Amino acid sequence: MTQSFWLFNTHLRIVADRTTTAGQYDLIEGYFSPGTQTPLHRHTHYSEQLYVLEGELTAWAGENKAVLTAGDQLMIPAGIPHTLAVLSDRPVRALVVAAPSGFARLITAVGTQNNTEMTDMALFERISTEIGDEILGPPGALPSTHTVITQQFS
Repeated sequence: MTQSFWLFNTHLRIVADRTTTAGQYDLIEGYFSPGTQTPLHRHTHYSEQLYVLEGELTAWAGENKAVLTAGDQLMIPAGIPHTLAVLSDRPVRALVVAAPSGFARLITAVGTQNNTEMTDMALFERISTEIGDEILGPPGALPSTHTVITQQFS
């Protein structure tokens, strides 16, 4: 059974999670609106693989920058600071594989049913910590120029 949520102006459809993959991975289809950028973050317990289906997605991972278009993929190992952005005026549709499973738990815990602002930042911070995610800066911060902060993004 698939579930859909909104998180940080991105529509996320959970195709598979720990309940269907024995915790091995999450498979998520994401619809990223133009102008969307994730907070600078890193996953300490799972890797993230991106596969672009439509549009152009820019990814900064560590010291590297990649502009991904349909058919391109990028593997981001656990522990690498990264951010994703849609810099064009067209939306992006991409698949995200998080292995082992963890990211889908965050989406289901704090995502909203419509594109409204998430209001429970304390829950977001708690679940992020539990699954090993660290927020390193706000949208717009890049890995090659960031300073790790000790406070959670709010």
